[in-house]
Amino acid sequence: MKQALILLLLMAGVAAVAQDKSTITVKSSVVVSDVVVVTATQANIADKAKAAIELRCNKGPSSCKAPEPGTYQMVRLPKNWGMYDCANVDLYAASADPATDQKIGEYCLIEK
Repeated sequence: MKQALILLLLMAGVAAVAQDKSTITVKSSVVVSDVVVVTATQANIADKAKAAIELRCNKGPSSCKAPEPGTYQMVRLPKNWGMYDCANVDLYAASADPATDQKIGEYCLIEK
């Protein structure tokens, strides 16, 4: 019983940490020297210059995919979470629930 309670608290903590979600529109994805580079814009950002973002990941891991152009959910991971030495984000389908659905990939966020 005690182990189940600890597991429940741990899962609730992880879900509570990953709450920084935003909608992005992927414009294009290219692979350059085994690095996937995704060009996108963030919705609900008044300053168009700050709305432009770039997502990058190393092509080898299964968590790195080149998404098709379209609308997605981006979830910012807490500092020091993720596989890259930068601001890490997970990408989900626009209609997905990040708490239960599988992510498309994990990326390094570069805000332009």
